[in-house]
Amino acid sequence: MKNLLSNLRISVPEKIYIKDPESSDLGKRIIEHSILLIDDIGFDAFTFKKLGVLIGSNESSIYRYFESKHKLLLYLSSWYWAWIEYQLVIETYSISEHKEKLDQAIDIVSRTTKRDRTFAHINEIVLNRIIINENSKSFLTKEVDQENKEGYFIIYKRVVQRLRDIILAVKPEYKYASSLASTIIEGSLHQHFLKDHFKSITDCNTQVTPTDFIKNLVFNTLKA
Repeated sequence: MKNLLSNLRISVPEKIYIKDPESSDLGKRIIEHSILLIDDIGFDAFTFKKLGVLIGSNESSIYRYFESKHKLLLYLSSWYWAWIEYQLVIETYSISEHKEKLDQAIDIVSRTTKRDRTFAHINEIVLNRIIINENSKSFLTKEVDQENKEGYFIIYKRVVQRLRDIILAVKPEYKYASSLASTIIEGSLHQHFLKDHFKSITDCNTQVTPTDFIKNLVFNTLKA
């Protein structure tokens, strides 16, 4: 299994990029340092010019990979959800008991991120912070419907659908499995954000994690 994971490659929809950043050292540096820069200054202040200065490359060289910073954010978001999906597959594959499988799935999509050394050029801990703080900017746009048609969000939707199927295995008659699955994912991101920035309006803290809250919500909902 270790050898299998060492050869694992996260796939992102090809329409998002002009040139696959995984195909060159420069492309990997663009991804590595864009994550660090967005985390440092925020997506709104982030520009390809600033990234070019950071990596010692011309701004034009970054445009050979991505036509805009929006497409770069879409790439980072898609990569993150594909990484989450591979964890869902690997970590729940051998679990046959449905509630235990759902419990583990909730852990995966809501837990505090740890560094995955399988992908040396991507700091998943920092990327997770970007997803918590900036992910909604990838789809809260006027172009969202067209980008959805073109498959830009297919990986994110696949993660929701995998979670939905696990919920239905626990309670096949539950009518709102897709809504609950998307609430688990978005709700956990939101609780992580509140825990860090609006402590007075969440019960999550150093003792109570977003995962604790989400599990309580889900299993009480399915028990009703």
